[in-house]
Amino acid sequence: MKKAISLASITTKFLKIKFLFFSGPRFQCSFSTENCLYHVENIKHSGLIELLQEPLTWVQIHSLGVTKSLHALIIKIGFTLEQVIFPLNNVLSKYVLYGDVNEARGLFDEMTHKNAVSYNTMITAYSQYGNVSEAWKLFSEIRRCGFDPTQFTFGGLLSCKFLNYHQVAQLHALIEKTPLFHTNAFVGTSLLTTLGKCGCIHEAWQIFKSMPRKNLVTWNSMIVLFGQHGYVENSMKMFIEILRDGRGLSEATFVGLLSCFVELSDVELGEQVHGVALKYGLDIAISVKNSLVNMYAKCFCAQTSNKMFEEVPVKDTISWNIIIGAMANSDSPDKALSAFVEMYANGFSANEITFINVLNSCTRLKSISDGEALHAQLFKKRLEIDVRVGSAVLSFYVKCDKLEDAHRCFNDICEKSIVSWNTLMLGYSNRGSPDSFLLMREMIRRGCYPNDFSFSIVMKSSRIAELVQLHSLMIKTGYLEYSYVLSSLMCGYAKNGLLSDALNSKAFNGTPFDVVSTNVMAGIYNRSRQYDKTMELFSALEDPPDMISWNILIAACSRIGYHKEVFDLFRHMQRTGVIPDNYTYVSLFSSCTALCNLGLGSSLHSLLIKNDSNSCDTFVCNVMINMYAKCGSLDSSIKIFNGITKSNVISWTAIISSLGLHGYAYQAIEKFDEMIMNGFKPDAVAFTAVLSACRHAGLVEQGMSLFKEMNSKYGVEPEMDHYVIAVDLLARCGRLVEAEELIDKMPFPPNALIWRTFLDGCKRKRAILIS
Repeated sequence: MKKAISLASITTKFLKIKFLFFSGPRFQCSFSTENCLYHVENIKHSGLIELLQEPLTWVQIHSLGVTKSLHALIIKIGFTLEQVIFPLNNVLSKYVLYGDVNEARGLFDEMTHKNAVSYNTMITAYSQYGNVSEAWKLFSEIRRCGFDPTQFTFGGLLSCKFLNYHQVAQLHALIEKTPLFHTNAFVGTSLLTTLGKCGCIHEAWQIFKSMPRKNLVTWNSMIVLFGQHGYVENSMKMFIEILRDGRGLSEATFVGLLSCFVELSDVELGEQVHGVALKYGLDIAISVKNSLVNMYAKCFCAQTSNKMFEEVPVKDTISWNIIIGAMANSDSPDKALSAFVEMYANGFSANEITFINVLNSCTRLKSISDGEALHAQLFKKRLEIDVRVGSAVLSFYVKCDKLEDAHRCFNDICEKSIVSWNTLMLGYSNRGSPDSFLLMREMIRRGCYPNDFSFSIVMKSSRIAELVQLHSLMIKTGYLEYSYVLSSLMCGYAKNGLLSDALNSKAFNGTPFDVVSTNVMAGIYNRSRQYDKTMELFSALEDPPDMISWNILIAACSRIGYHKEVFDLFRHMQRTGVIPDNYTYVSLFSSCTALCNLGLGSSLHSLLIKNDSNSCDTFVCNVMINMYAKCGSLDSSIKIFNGITKSNVISWTAIISSLGLHGYAYQAIEKFDEMIMNGFKPDAVAFTAVLSACRHAGLVEQGMSLFKEMNSKYGVEPEMDHYVIAVDLLARCGRLVEAEELIDKMPFPPNALIWRTFLDGCKRKRAILIS
């Protein structure tokens, strides 16, 4: 405290504050600024000391500056030890309330006389700011000093988010030894809530059952914990029990219960709870209204959510944040921007959550101008330095591929989190830039250590030398045991063409490969047509294969031509209880096509419908159209095509190809025209199908007209296959000069196939000299 501050000036400032807040006759009659200044020597023995002992005095203090003035006044007056502890504890509490924990700790250390309240204040302060070690030291000290921990001691410490399980277990043991657990519901409720946050839902439930005294907050906490861990049925049972026993309901009961249905998207249960809220008249509470809006939005009931929002009589910022967040994640993220403008028009100020939601909307829309305008607002409000807001701005620029702006935003974030680092690394990695690896090195140098997502991001763009370093770091940090990280490492080696070398090296000796990692490696081998290595991987797999494993293995056999083995594997898959999915059936139908076995294909089709009539999506239907056509059943192909609700270019191409294969060239051309009228743009494969249909029927004019329109009308550059078909079409009809001219005009050198096609046409017309 500075010596220049006089007692008179402090007293004057304090009394001005008191006169501002108090109007009772007691204060007005007893004190005046002039009297206090005139009788300074009597202040410490008269009403001023009594005033500082009044709880109401401290309730009215609303700033850090006033708190510091009062602190100075207390020091200047010179209280006795018995008198000073109450006002100093209040100063301590105000320092904590206004975020100056360092000042609070300084005062705490200077206090020669402390009580349990002093310790509780500091323990709670450190807990709220995440300083577990200091909170735990003070908790040990309070017991050494002979003070019995109170409900506020335990409650303050249990409020810390960063307590580990062992610390919670120690507190649990201590609490059960004290009378507080049996007499005070607050302590038991704090304990079960903390256990639930640590993932110990069973232990939390045991605490709840053993608590002799429970209040509504206890019940609400347990309902929320069950919901958060996916035990919604248990939450509902507890809610029904509250109703049955007549314990009374609060707004928090409904807020907690409605939050349970969000993750499961269970709108039916949500509607039932909504009905109960209506019955008890609690649906009018703003917190319940907001929870209902949020529940309906997260359960994909946009209309109901919007209606509920409109019915909120007095909206608050939370109401607007919920509806803006729902719109930002909906199919119409542009509506979030409109709601944001409306929010401002209604006189509400946006907070961090609002800006994060609107930025997410801009990100999804790739609306750079709107995002930059928001960033400008954040800059004016100095909100971009907040780690959550800064990360949202960073994500916006990264996903809009504006990495230079993203890097500037990253530099502006004061306390960079692992999310911030990962977001920027992802941007560079998506560009294939080695800067992602350099960023990771810088992150580690600054004391922020990578997580599993960090490794998977950087490995996408790493070269072999960087991969080896990352591999070593993963072994040291234990992340190689994570399936996701190991899979990313495998993909990194495969991308550099060194997967087999890596697997045979000492680096992987003793590394256990689980099902997930094996699936990734097998998928890589399948894509590179190394099907024999796929078989080797699964033969060495110790764990039972999952559905993805079976699909990869069946696909490998189908592509390599081991069609008998395909169906042997399928039968084995069924015996193990693994249910086939669409990818399984695609491989099976492909084998039926190769075997030209219509009966087998029809049986599989029936099995697919029997297992799940809704599972036959467009992807499977396209394969079945091809299978039935090549097995001789064009009618079945047409029937399947007509039954597709969401056809795509591949569907149209499949039916065009099927019609052409069976000699219905005119119908194939009609389907091609119909496809274009339905808004589908033909690709290279679609042109191959329709040109092949023309070739089979000898429709030269129609075929050559389509060939010429490929590039001029549809912007599809003809490939070698298209030139081969066009040359064959001309040569078959004896138009050899045109065919030869077409070969000469090709933008790439002719291959052996196109010359063979041309010569076959020459032989058919007996053009021996040209041959």
